[in-house]
Formats: sequence, C-alpha cells, structure tokens
Amino acid sequence: MRDTEILGAEPYFHDLIAGIEEVTLPQGHPVLLRVLASTTDENRLYRAWAAAEAVAAVLLVDIQENDPRPALSVDLGLAAVVVGPPVAEDLMTVWTDDDTAMRLAAQHLIGQGHKEILHVGGPPSIRHSASRRSTFEATCAEGDVVARVATGDYSRASGLKATAAALAEHPGITAALYDSDLMALGGLDAAATAHRAVPDSLAIIAWDDSIQAQLSTPPLSAIARDTRAVGRLIGHAVLDVLAGAPATVRHAADADLRIRHSSSRDQAVT
Repeated sequence: MRDTEILGAEPYFHDLIAGIEEVTLPQGHPVLLRVLASTTDENRLYRAWAAAEAVAAVLLVDIQENDPRPALSVDLGLAAVVVGPPVAEDLMTVWTDDDTAMRLAAQHLIGQGHKEILHVGGPPSIRHSASRRSTFEATCAEGDVVARVATGDYSRASGLKATAAALAEHPGITAALYDSDLMALGGLDAAATAHRAVPDSLAIIAWDDSIQAQLSTPPLSAIARDTRAVGRLIGHAVLDVLAGAPATVRHAADADLRIRHSSSRDQAVT
C-alpha cells in the first residue's frame, strides 16, 4: 500500500498507466486507480467489484509477503495480472528483473572505489523491496564493501530523513543507492544539509530515471527502464487474460544504468 500523496507525486505510476492505456483504451478499457487505507479495504473492494461485475480485470502491484490478493482474485473469479515477482501459477504475471538491475548499480559504485554504501529501500514487506535489499547486501559482500541499509516509503521526505540519519550514524558512507527517484531527490536534499558535495563526497544513484531525476542538480545517475513499454506489456497481458489466454510469466526488458554527474565526475551528462 502507498500513500495517496506519494502516488500522486510518483512519476513511475503516471508513466506505467499511460503505457497500459495505450493498449487497453482502444479496446474500451480505461485504467481506474484506487488508493485505499489498508489491505482489508482493498479486499472488500475486490469483493464488491466481483459481485457487481464492475471491472474487467485487476492489476496486483506492490506484492507483499503472504499477499492475500492473488488467491482472493482467483476465488472471486476476477481476471487479474500480477505486476511483480511470480506468486501464483494460475495468474498472468509481468515481471521486471530488479535483482539484475540492483547488482548493476551496486557494482558500478564498488567499481568507483566506494567502501561503504547506503541503500535506501522501500518497505521490506513489499517483495521487490526485500529482493533488492538482499541483492544489494550480497553484492556488497562479494565486493568486500560495507553495506548500510535504511527504509523509506518512496517519498522525497522519507529519502531525506533516512539519508540524514544514516550519514549522521555512519559518516564513512560515500555512496547511496535509492529505490525511487523521489527518495534519491531527498538524498540530494540531505547531502546539501550535511554539506556533503555530490558526487565528490557522496555519490547517488536513483531508480526509474524520471524527468525529475534527469533535471535535478546535479543530474542523477539512475537505473532506467522504459516504464511506458512495461505498461504496454501489462496492457497486452490484460487483454490476453480477457481473451482467455493461459497464464504465463512475461519478462520486461532489462534495465540500463545511466551514468550522470551524481555518481561520477568523469562521466558526461546523458
């Protein structure tokens, strides 16, 4: 679950929905985004939708550990697409390989000579957040680098708070990797407050490569994926489910690491 304000500011979901609707709108299926306070409220809404046949399908995002929604959608007969790690053989799934992307970013920082690196991740109850954290720690261990970890809620304010606390407790941190662009922008704010020049004193890598990341000062290096293309892949998966296609796991294209000034003084802005 994400706060309404965070979803409103988060560029990832705007681009994802735009990509989905490129495919589904011509077939008469707009995307309805509902933000609810709890999983209980979400489950109640699914039951109401199923009883009224109010929606053609549901998208299950931010999959949690022991998430009840996949089984519930099957029990209710709701057409569903999982957006995240595979959790049910009988549900269509669109998956992005976050582990490979995380390894790529962490290895870049290790290759730059950093010996103590911070990861500010999303809530560990979300499976992709937990997976990224595990891959980050394993990659740092392989590189004989100290891994520091903190948790945010994907908002800029949480990125600032988590980074400020980590830098105060562990002044040896010289690089930070974030699970969202907004949290990375908060990391920039924290670095400025702590008088830690970026990238000379603190290198930063964001996640998703939004326009906000590209236009920040300095421009942020970022894990970059064509989010609209992922949305189009989801849109086609939805239409296939509605047409009765069997459940499969569909893999989005691998992400790239786009190096800008925030993580390397030697790289030109792209």
